[in-house]
Amino acid sequence: MRKLYALLIVCFSIIFSSTVRGQTNTGVNDAELKGDYAFTFNGMSGNATISSAFAAVGRFTADGAGNLTNGELVSNTVGAGATSPRSFTGTYAIGADHRGVMDLNISGGTAKLAFAMMANGSAQFIEFDASGGSGTIGSGTMEKADATAFSTARIAGDYAFGAAGFDNTTNRAAIAGRFTSNGTGTLNNAAGDVNAYGTDYTMNFTSANYTVSDASTGRGTITLAFTFGGTPDTMNFVFYIVNSARLFIMESDAVTTATPLLNGALLQQQVPAGGFSNASLNGNMVLYLTGRSTCGTGGTGGSGVPKAGAGVLTANGSGALSLTWDESYCHAPNSFTNAAGTYSVAASGRTPITIGGNILVAYLVSLNQAFVFDFDANVFFGFCEPQASGSLSNSSLKGTYAGYATNPVDFGVVVFSGEFTADGASPTGNMTGTEDIGAPNGPVSGTAFKATYSVSPSPTNGRGTMTVTSGTGGNAVIYMISPSKFVAVSLNDPSPAVLDFELSSAPASVSLSSISMNPPSVTGGNSSIGTVTLDGAAPTGGAQVTLSSNNTAAARVPSSVTVAAGATSATFTVSTSAVAASTTVTISAAYSGVTKSASLTVTPAPPPPATLRSLTLSPSSVVGGRESSTGTVTLTGPAPAGGVQVFLSSSNDAASVPSTVFIPAGASSAAFTVSTSIVLISTSSNISATYNGTTRTATLGILL
Repeated sequence: MRKLYALLIVCFSIIFSSTVRGQTNTGVNDAELKGDYAFTFNGMSGNATISSAFAAVGRFTADGAGNLTNGELVSNTVGAGATSPRSFTGTYAIGADHRGVMDLNISGGTAKLAFAMMANGSAQFIEFDASGGSGTIGSGTMEKADATAFSTARIAGDYAFGAAGFDNTTNRAAIAGRFTSNGTGTLNNAAGDVNAYGTDYTMNFTSANYTVSDASTGRGTITLAFTFGGTPDTMNFVFYIVNSARLFIMESDAVTTATPLLNGALLQQQVPAGGFSNASLNGNMVLYLTGRSTCGTGGTGGSGVPKAGAGVLTANGSGALSLTWDESYCHAPNSFTNAAGTYSVAASGRTPITIGGNILVAYLVSLNQAFVFDFDANVFFGFCEPQASGSLSNSSLKGTYAGYATNPVDFGVVVFSGEFTADGASPTGNMTGTEDIGAPNGPVSGTAFKATYSVSPSPTNGRGTMTVTSGTGGNAVIYMISPSKFVAVSLNDPSPAVLDFELSSAPASVSLSSISMNPPSVTGGNSSIGTVTLDGAAPTGGAQVTLSSNNTAAARVPSSVTVAAGATSATFTVSTSAVAASTTVTISAAYSGVTKSASLTVTPAPPPPATLRSLTLSPSSVVGGRESSTGTVTLTGPAPAGGVQVFLSSSNDAASVPSTVFIPAGASSAAFTVSTSIVLISTSSNISATYNGTTRTATLGILL
């Protein structure tokens, strides 16, 4: 216990030996942080010579007046394995600019965090641990938690997961996959991939289970047993529930060369009817990844240097894609435009991707959204999000954003969090703000930030550049996901990270921009996914959009759908019924006095394939050798395109038939001749016709 206590205080505390400058948080906005929260933290602990992975997950309750209660965290790093859950209390203050500080009391120790609020009530934070060139460099998020989801039964349905981290010698690894939870503790249909220090393996699961061990805190455990490359392995994770669709996960095993410390998330899959397919990737997505390059010894605490990149991935829905990409690679910028590639989506959501000589694997969370990692030694890992429809330009990047450096993979990464205001001016926009910096040499609070930016919808929608003249970041490339979120990567920072910016305060008013259906045509009885899109980020509390259908007998929608605060779009399901004829239904959405409509075509189910209905003979008896009969085969419906061949046979050589008879496309019957031979005594023959698994028979009498 002494060792665990010391480790926690060293790796998750902020010790100030000097006054922190410029933080003017008077508590005027304390009410922005209120309710139950879950958090995740990812970083590196050590110094410029040697460092190792450090991670934590946990929860707390904020009262909206500056006090924290019911705090609990679990941390893990090299040498100890995960700590037992540690309780904490604390205080916080949020200033007029939505920046905050948080003081934690953890089992007699103290910790201080700096954070920036987002419009949805969640926050981005960093730790001010490093001082004098040693300590902990890291960042994370605090997200509002749904306490009603704190039970084993609420974790049910399809989920995708992704996590990345390092072993005890700073070799990088990542996993991604999916499973189906039965709501009672068993995870079925598990599938996954692992990049084990530069080599990809399929995870062949032998068992997988979970439990919510503490319903008061939302803490639980997951155990995954599998083989990879013929080697059996088991991974144990601790998790804290954000809601039934989102969990923060951290590996709790002791960190060794065989067991890396992985930290990530578990997200509920939105699986289309019939499963995912190539059509599940269709349109523009923003991809952002973080890794560690094996290009030299410039990194600390192990070989390699930080690598970060972002770009726009465009898929055609049929297995072809292109990627425009910018990255900081081996201390230098690298980029390419419209690199061609291919992909193949399995029903489970597993998606191998090939772009040039690069191979990646993705596990879809929903349409155009996935966990992604590559197969090489960089172990590039991250996420892919759908890019908002419409042109994204300077005018789209307007408002106040919370920003921070995500997932630092090296002790040399300078982490920050802050609040930034963009004016949306064209052709050059201006961004100003204040940031708190967690550098290895010590924390710096209240640093002024100033930059110019330029974003264009062409040739790559939402791609832009940012030049920082004051503060962190340097010259960076921007990729806009929507007006409420963009990511950036510094191209001249020797220790880069993906920088995440999300709307902190929404514009005063937004209106409904569009409604769309995917797919726009379905067979009755199947469903379509509708998307409503606003022309800006939804305000605090979200935007409730009213829905309606002009033909509820053919297609039905929920009465409304809510666009979450800070988001620009939301999806809903359109259920349909069987129809006798193709029916066009108008689906309408209304918000703030604006109504938009989209058409959904509901088609009848195709008729069953035709089968053989009957075989008749006319006449039914003939004089052998002197007379013939005419046979007629009839289908249950018109013959399909290309026509059909009906196979014929006779049971008696006294009556002969052709081997087949052809029914032309669109026709339902055809005739053929039954020839006869002279017989010594009257007899009969069974004439048979066969098509599509059905045989019909008629008897022909042959007379002397």
